[in-house]
Amino acid sequence: MFNILEFNKRQKLVLLVVFLTISLFFSQLLPLKSSIVWGVILAFLTDLFLYVILRKDVRGSFFYPILILPFFYTIAFSLFYMLFPERFLSRFIISGVYAFGLYSLLLTQNIFAISSIRTINLLRSARIVSFVITILVLLFLINIIFSFNPPFYMITVLIFAISFLLNVQSFWSYTLSSQNLKEIVVYSASISLALSELSIVLTIWPVNPTIYSIFLTGMFYVFSGLSHNWFEKRLFKGILWEYVWVAFISILLLVVFSKWGI
Repeated sequence: MFNILEFNKRQKLVLLVVFLTISLFFSQLLPLKSSIVWGVILAFLTDLFLYVILRKDVRGSFFYPILILPFFYTIAFSLFYMLFPERFLSRFIISGVYAFGLYSLLLTQNIFAISSIRTINLLRSARIVSFVITILVLLFLINIIFSFNPPFYMITVLIFAISFLLNVQSFWSYTLSSQNLKEIVVYSASISLALSELSIVLTIWPVNPTIYSIFLTGMFYVFSGLSHNWFEKRLFKGILWEYVWVAFISILLLVVFSKWGI
């Protein structure tokens, strides 16, 4: 028998990915409510085991944002499963995507944990991967929220809360400490407020949840991306035009796929 305590950090991360992927796959055999509850439990287990694995690296540092994205990543996939047909192949493919993304995400969180105590060369790449996964998670969660069609005030609160937390962890990756925390909170709250206000308009806009989620995620990408470049002092004219085009395409998709179209 093998001793898990003797595994190195990478082996423990692989073992965690395997455990969570298998658990997520079989959770879809449960009734709907039980499946949702189990998805939430898995999200908490993701953070718990990740903390246990990284605890030596994060000891004495402001590490809490490291746990935000893995939590929402597992929640997003566990709920997104419900929007797919109950077919073995489709869920097997989704589980594979979940496993690949989770492993990439855990590696980036490991890089953030190490970078909080010493400088390493992979930090910029980790930020890019983390931001891409953040966009994917938000896309899934917004799609799920609009698919369940809750009251508009609940939509607003959920989108504000989710986007705020995702923004906090995303901006934190540029400081990796509690420095500038007030500024991070202000930026995150401002972007989240803008998204939640847009979500109120979308509750009466005649398009399907997929277009809702694409539009709001596109706006999140624009607002957060511009803020990231401002943090890095890289907000040049060429970069600014990139985000202008993303905003234009997001708005165009929203209008084209509405019932009145163009």
